[in-house]
Amino acid sequence: MFYLLKCFIQMKILLNNNDLNEALNKASNLGFIPTMGSLHKGHISLIKKSQKKCKKTLVSIFINPSQFNNKKDFDTYPRNNKKDLKILKKLKVNFVYIPSIKQIYNFKRTSKIKLNKNDKILCAKYRKGHFEGVIDVMDRLTNQIKPKNIFMGEKDFQQLYLVKKYIEKKYPTKVIACKTVRNLNKLALSSRNFLLSKKELYKAEKLIQNLMNYKKNIREKKNMQKIIFDKKRELKILFNINIEYMELRNILNLKKSNKIKNSKIFIAYYLNNIRLIDNI
Repeated sequence: MFYLLKCFIQMKILLNNNDLNEALNKASNLGFIPTMGSLHKGHISLIKKSQKKCKKTLVSIFINPSQFNNKKDFDTYPRNNKKDLKILKKLKVNFVYIPSIKQIYNFKRTSKIKLNKNDKILCAKYRKGHFEGVIDVMDRLTNQIKPKNIFMGEKDFQQLYLVKKYIEKKYPTKVIACKTVRNLNKLALSSRNFLLSKKELYKAEKLIQNLMNYKKNIREKKNMQKIIFDKKRELKILFNINIEYMELRNILNLKKSNKIKNSKIFIAYYLNNIRLIDNI
């Protein structure tokens, strides 16, 4: 880490709360991009939006253990701080916060974070404790950093929805939604894509292309949920994959919908043991 600090002297790398407080003492109109590293063009898009809207930008790199309900998934999550820091330096980011687990979880909550019953859908239904962990760490980071704006992508739409609802109620911070960045073959960019083989990547691209064309040409009917369910079964057979869920939901409240307007098709599926999500 000393080598990294020496090489990236123009960009302030903050490793603990003291560094953070000292660096941000006079920082105003601060934009914040929370990441778990393995940066890609999606993250870069968020950073550029922050730089355009805010005077200074802080990017955090923290792989949060509390949002993983599978230890193997946490252990295999891609990590490459050296590469990430090179990207951030090139983008002229002002601050990079790389805290330890101890720096983030430096106090115990008096009451646990709980989701409302209506929010236990989609990923929250299948990944027990995941969003409680996400909200917990976002609460802690927001409390430490005190940004004016937080920039988050729409690819993790349910995460964006829940974090925005929680953070904006508790802090004078605005959570800004940013459009999903996709590759040339329409697949949403994700750090998990780095774990896919070429064959798996190709299959994921074809699946999303199929789903995009389907939504574009779908005719709205009263029994849209059954129609989406039938399409899910078709995709499962066509691509020989495990689809965890595929549902049409309203983007304003995430309730199940029978209308295409203001709705998205939310999907979570597995390629080998890699779990991918998207919304179309």
